[in-house]
Amino acid sequence: MASKIQPSDRTIYNFSSRSQKWAFMRKHWPIYVISLPGIIYFLLFKYVPLMGSVIAFQNYNIFKGIKGSPWVGLDNFQRMFTYTEFLQILKNTILIGLYDMVFAFPVPIILALLINEVRMMAYKRIVQTVVYMPHFLSWVIVGGVVVGVLSPSTGIVNHLLSLFGIEPIYFMGENSYIRTIMITSGIWKDSGWGTIIYLAAIAGINPDLYEAAQIDGASRVRQVFSITIPSILPTIVILFLLHIGNFLDFGFERVFVFLNPLNNENGEIIDTFVYRSGLVDRQYSYTTAIGLFKSVVGLALITLSNTFSKKMTGEGLY
Repeated sequence: MASKIQPSDRTIYNFSSRSQKWAFMRKHWPIYVISLPGIIYFLLFKYVPLMGSVIAFQNYNIFKGIKGSPWVGLDNFQRMFTYTEFLQILKNTILIGLYDMVFAFPVPIILALLINEVRMMAYKRIVQTVVYMPHFLSWVIVGGVVVGVLSPSTGIVNHLLSLFGIEPIYFMGENSYIRTIMITSGIWKDSGWGTIIYLAAIAGINPDLYEAAQIDGASRVRQVFSITIPSILPTIVILFLLHIGNFLDFGFERVFVFLNPLNNENGEIIDTFVYRSGLVDRQYSYTTAIGLFKSVVGLALITLSNTFSKKMTGEGLY
């Protein structure tokens, strides 16, 4: 049954002449008007700032500007890869990105499948509300909650450990715990919100497929693996590709609120390093080179993964 479930076909328009193409655009002009705000936004805030990336190849001086600053070529990139601290930060970013992909990405899928199996609508709505409410909390509030829960003196976690005779642990002061804290707090905050997309995809599945499966004697678990998961697989692939594109972009706020001098070695990532070196220490050219490197790596990852996905599953971003 799963093999018969295929993604929806795409409509491709072929125009025999330019006039026919313009006639089609005039007919559907509201669609193009609606898309204009998004296009203008990306042009102003995404593409125009790209011109400032030239300072990555300069020894930028804020008083001389881009035109007056001396050209240094690839010196900033060479400095980046020869700097021991940056290599450790790159390692932290890659490891945290991998942990987030392995442990955090599947959670919304699992939650959506579980919530979809709940038959009491009132209880289902309550569960949905409870799991996605943390998304509306800022990372400052989440950081305060986590620090309070893990506090060695008043935290509930250390209180439970003391019941088993275990000495209090200063979780926020240990390098070995900081990555786990970041990933688990991110799962708690954002997983419920991510289920909305998957629940919407599940809602679009044809109910006749489940009725046919029931007639064939398929259990609920069998229906999940034979109907639900294959049907939402295109959605999973698209979101996974987007996740890969942001592999090195773990997020400044969700890391910065947990960092302190005691866990900085394993916790600092590229975003926080760019903030510290670029805005605080005013090393503009160096940190622009780091940001450009991160963007190029993200573009390469999403291009390769998209190509691989289209060959393996037939689904891709473009």
